Amino acid sequence: MKILKFPAVLILVGAVAGIVFGLVVGEWAANLKFVGDIFIRLIQMSIVPLVASSVIVATGAMTGAGAGKLAGTTFGWMLGFAVIAALVGWGLSELIQPGSGMRYDGELDPALADSAAETAVGWQQTVAGFVSTNVIEAMATGAMVPIIVFALLFGLALNRYTAVNGPTVVLTFFEQIQAIVLLMIRYVMLLAPIGVFCLLADLAGRVGFAVVTTALAYLGATLAGVVIIFALYVVVVVAVTRLNPLLMPAKLAEQTVVAITTTSSAVTFPTVLKNAVEKFGISKRVADFTLCLGMTMGSCGAVLNYTIVALFLAQASGVSLSPGDIALAMALAVLLNIGTITVPGGFPVVAIFLATSLDLPIEAAGLLIAVDWFTGILRTFLNVNGDTMVALLVAHGAGEIDRDVYAGTKPVVEPVTEEAAA
Repeated sequence: MKILKFPAVLILVGAVAGIVFGLVVGEWAANLKFVGDIFIRLIQMSIVPLVASSVIVATGAMTGAGAGKLAGTTFGWMLGFAVIAALVGWGLSELIQPGSGMRYDGELDPALADSAAETAVGWQQTVAGFVSTNVIEAMATGAMVPIIVFALLFGLALNRYTAVNGPTVVLTFFEQIQAIVLLMIRYVMLLAPIGVFCLLADLAGRVGFAVVTTALAYLGATLAGVVIIFALYVVVVVAVTRLNPLLMPAKLAEQTVVAITTTSSAVTFPTVLKNAVEKFGISKRVADFTLCLGMTMGSCGAVLNYTIVALFLAQASGVSLSPGDIALAMALAVLLNIGTITVPGGFPVVAIFLATSLDLPIEAAGLLIAVDWFTGILRTFLNVNGDTMVALLVAHGAGEIDRDVYAGTKPVVEPVTEEAAA
C-alpha cells in the first residue's frame, strides 16, 4: 500500500505493533530493548554536531543589519511569546501530569550519566556551569548548555565578521556540516519503526496499558497548550492592531491546511509569505524579515511541546525536578527553538537532548517519538500561524499594514513594495 511509504505511518504501525506485542508477551519483551537502545544511541551521536552547527548557522546567517527598531520589535515579540509558551507548557504538565502513569524506574544509562551536566549545589554554580572553560571537553562529555552558549557567541561573532568582510568559508562549512548530519539522521530514521517497536514492546511489557493512557494525556496537554496560546495570539493582535478578528479564519485557512498536512514550517513558508502580503496587508519588507526569522526562531509550538516533553520524561521516571531544573528545562526549550524547527527527524534528537541535559532516563522517549506525527501537526499549526500573528504586530508598530487589503476592499496584484508601504 502506498500509505506505508510514509515514514510517520510506518513509525505509528511499529508503535501500535510494539504495544500489542508487549501487552501479549509481558516482561519477555525486555529482550528486545537492546535494539531500541541501539536506535537511541544512533540518534544520540548526532546531537552535538547537529545542535552546534544549527545554532551557529541560524545566528551566523541572520540578515537585517540596519533594520534597528524592526529587528528589536521582532525579537521582543518572539521571545515574549516563547517564554509564555514555556510557562503554559509547564503549567499544563503540572496540571495534567501526562507522564505520571508510566512510572519507568529504570536506571540511567551510564554513558548518558557521564554526558549529562552535573547537578550544581547552588544557582550561582548552575549559571557559572553554563560557560565551559574548554568547549572541546564540553562536546566530548555532551554538556549541551555550554555548547549552545558557545555556538550562540560564535554565531554572533561570525555574523558580525561576515557583515564587515563578506561571506566566508566558515559559514559555508557549518552549513555543510548541518546538511550532512541531517542526511545522517535521515538514514537513522529509516530504522525508527523497528526501534520504536522494540522500545514500546519493552515499556508495554512492564507497565501495561499505562502506555496508551500516558500517550493520550501527552497529546491532550499539547492540544490544550496550542489552543491557549493561539487564543492569546489572537487577543493580543486584536487588542494592539484593532483588526477585525472575524476575518482571520478565512485568511489563515490555506496555510493551516498546508501546515497540518505537511507538518513542516519550511514547506509552508512560501504560502505564509504570500498570504502575509496579499491577505493580511503586511508590507513585503516586514513580511520578509519577520517571517524568515519566525520560521527558525519564532516557533512557539515547538517551545510548548519541548517543555511538556521535559516534564513528561521526569514524571514517567518518577523524578521530581527542582525549580532550578524546571527553569533550565524551559530555557532549553526556548534555546532549542533556534534552528531546529525545520530539521527532519529533529524531534527524537530534541527529546533525547532534553533527557540527557536533565539527567533523566530516555526509554520513555520512544513513546513520544511514536506519536510525534500527531504532535507535529499541533506544533506546526501554532508555529506557522503564530509567525503571522507576530508579523502583524511588527507591521503595526512600523505602520506597515494596509488595512484595505486586510479588509478585502483592495486586492493585491503585485506584492507590496517597501517604498509603497512607506
